[in-house]
Amino acid sequence: MSAFNDTKFNSALLLLTGIPGLEDIHLWISIPFCLIYVLSMVGNSVILFIIKEDTSLHEPMYIFLSMLAVTDIGLLIATMPTILGIYLFNSREISFNACFAQLFFIHFLQVIESSLLLLMAFDRYMAICEPLRYASILTLPRISKMGLLCILRGMAIILPLPLLLKRYRYCRASVLSHSYCLHQDIMKTACSDITVNSIYGLTAKLLTMGLDSLLILLSYVLILSTVVSVVSRTECMKALNTCISHLCAVLIFYMPEIGLTIIFRFVKGYSPMVSVILGYMSVLVPPLMNPIVYSVKSKHLRVRIIKVFLK
Repeated sequence: MSAFNDTKFNSALLLLTGIPGLEDIHLWISIPFCLIYVLSMVGNSVILFIIKEDTSLHEPMYIFLSMLAVTDIGLLIATMPTILGIYLFNSREISFNACFAQLFFIHFLQVIESSLLLLMAFDRYMAICEPLRYASILTLPRISKMGLLCILRGMAIILPLPLLLKRYRYCRASVLSHSYCLHQDIMKTACSDITVNSIYGLTAKLLTMGLDSLLILLSYVLILSTVVSVVSRTECMKALNTCISHLCAVLIFYMPEIGLTIIFRFVKGYSPMVSVILGYMSVLVPPLMNPIVYSVKSKHLRVRIIKVFLK
């Protein structure tokens, strides 16, 4: 019997997985991952630089966007080392402690991103439905407190996950189904009763992304009810146009997360490839697409970016 069978978390290793069945071409697969990594880091760094340097962009919407860019950079740093390690160097082993740390930061940053998308929805609600109170409510001190609250919320909800996992013994196959560590994935390798983790994990998901998505939906219902009451169609379309980039960011972030949650918890006998693709989409697509979406839809930001590159 291997040392992994019936052992504590600190005395064994987990094995991460690339794309099943394509191990022979992992080196070639690393090329698009490297490209995504570079483009995502550059895109989010440019967004941060532009917003920091241009005082005309020191508005609530762009401050929230800069917070989102920092979160996306953190998500890349938390995931890409193990992903590229597999495809470039076939480095699949990861210790339990490192795995628990990685899953904490991944889920922690995802909760922060979900919270920021909710705050950005609130920003759009205030700008369209309460324009006269917008400047007095979304002040810089309040925005700073909102950002701190997002961090504390993520810390309080996600920190118990790795602490609960450390209580278990692990005696099943040590191969995970992703190139990075997720709570649902590690939980299934335990040979103890995982009911507590399963219930807490689902509760945490519902209290963060589930609640946030419902509140975002509610904000857009209120926005639509306000917009349709506007007599001028031009004004109506102008108001809705300011929400398109945020709506795209919401869909890009929540759709893969919803798919992963449903597959892990409610679907039996699903294809491993589906889980792998959704997993990569959940951690790599938002950091890549958010700068593109906001740069394309925000003329103010797009003009500043063009000026910087022309210089």
